[in-house]
Amino acid sequence: MIIDVHGHLGDILYPNGGDLIYKTGAVKPKMYDPQDNNEQLLMRSFGLGKLVYHLLMTPATKAQRARNATATLENLRTTLDAAGINYTVCLPIAPNVTFDDLRNAADMESRIIPFTSVDFTKEHDVEKKLEDDVSRGAAGLKLHPIIQNMPLTDRRTMEAVQHFSKHQKPVLVHSGKSQYYLKEESHLNTPENGDIAHVEHIVRSFPDVKFIVGHAGLFWQDEVRSKLHDCKNVWVDTSFQSPRNIRKLIATFGAEKVMFASDWPWGTRLPHIKTVKAACRGDRSLEKMVFYENARQLLEIEA
Repeated sequence: MIIDVHGHLGDILYPNGGDLIYKTGAVKPKMYDPQDNNEQLLMRSFGLGKLVYHLLMTPATKAQRARNATATLENLRTTLDAAGINYTVCLPIAPNVTFDDLRNAADMESRIIPFTSVDFTKEHDVEKKLEDDVSRGAAGLKLHPIIQNMPLTDRRTMEAVQHFSKHQKPVLVHSGKSQYYLKEESHLNTPENGDIAHVEHIVRSFPDVKFIVGHAGLFWQDEVRSKLHDCKNVWVDTSFQSPRNIRKLIATFGAEKVMFASDWPWGTRLPHIKTVKAACRGDRSLEKMVFYENARQLLEIEA
């Protein structure tokens, strides 16, 4: 049994991104993709990951954008079947992809677990919108401070989490500095919003809210461990982390707080599965926790 706690559907970078969900025949073009090399090495960067990412920033961004363009329901089903995944969390990033987009897709594909999001681009009753989404099946809240250009420390973000807290469902926050736009759109990049200090601020501000720290901080997982090690309300996902780093996360937060994730389509599911297996070193009980049981309990999925 496998639950992927961090995945996407639709074009999360641009408005009306939900239209991509129902496209057919979407294929990533042949191109140099640094992530392919990363996945072949099971995310092992040998201490050079951050440096390599900065050196290859442009081709890496181009390739990730190409991956994003394959986030269709057709491709999602194919990857779930190939990887033997029972459920996948799908994370909206409003206003580009919304809860409504994912709720509609979930009606067509029972393996989708939709989260909700907050549209920070317009004035509306955020509390009521979140309440409505939860009543319709939203299993959690997604915050992406970089793509949404809304710092985790901003008053509007804090108010949204306060409203959502009464539902006692998890909040998944992107963590780590990354970029998504090129050339004339480069002004849309706000990598500083992924700073781990911002994650710490919101986590400690709401000790009763269960936070999933997305990607465990990317290249800043050491900072995630040092700043959040004593926070009982923190879970982490394994996307883009090496076997060694996953073992570090387990040692810091406990085996019950680490959950499998691929960030599909930005990451490929099968290499991420192999990475977790390598981290668990044949411990079937540990594999069960990371692949399935921890997420099942957090998301309140029936066994």
